[in-house]
Amino acid sequence: MRCVILAAALLSATACQVSAEGYKLITDGNTLIVSCFRGPWKDVIWDRPNSNFIDSLIDFGYDYPNAHAIAERLCRDDHLVGNKAAMKAEMIRIYYESPEIRGKTRKLR
Repeated sequence: MRCVILAAALLSATACQVSAEGYKLITDGNTLIVSCFRGPWKDVIWDRPNSNFIDSLIDFGYDYPNAHAIAERLCRDDHLVGNKAAMKAEMIRIYYESPEIRGKTRKLR
């Protein structure tokens, strides 16, 4: 019986990863991949940034601690769950307000 429950939980987690929320922002040939693992509920419980999100923030000039903090904050914001337009707007706001980016002329689209 425990094996059946464990198998069902693993299949559920795999299905959630396939339906991860995300999108891409592009500038100057670079791509910022916003990608969050979402749990099976609307509540923010298991939500975490996928590694490609953190890696793309690092590629844009953020150091690892800031990239991880930005990604965690975006993926765990309960007001952004299921709302890709709001998630995109919030990432763009964070991007343009970041000290690492302020002096650069990159435009996200």
